[in-house]
Amino acid sequence: MTQDEIADFFEGFGPVTTRKMFGGTGIYRDGQIFALEAYGEILLKADAESAPEFKAAGSRQFIYEGKEGKTTAMPYWSVPDAAVDDPEERAEWARKAFAAALRSRK
Repeated sequence: MTQDEIADFFEGFGPVTTRKMFGGTGIYRDGQIFALEAYGEILLKADAESAPEFKAAGSRQFIYEGKEGKTTAMPYWSVPDAAVDDPEERAEWARKAFAAALRSRK
């Protein structure tokens, strides 16, 4: 996805910036990373408080296979299907991700 496509995706949430990282793109608001774009998919940050909400909404946790076949679960989840085509719903999930990102700073 291009920077413009990512900005459009989060239009209802507010202005975002991007930075290339680890073969994907980090997505930031107010200097805080709250989402990733990897393999053409947007992934939203979650934590112990919000991950159950993502799971209940049908999201998938981002898990990748690293060196020597070791799998690693990351604190990022797919955008719930109901939010993909609904800008208001997408903005709500982005707010949850941003809140998780802010909690992780403490």
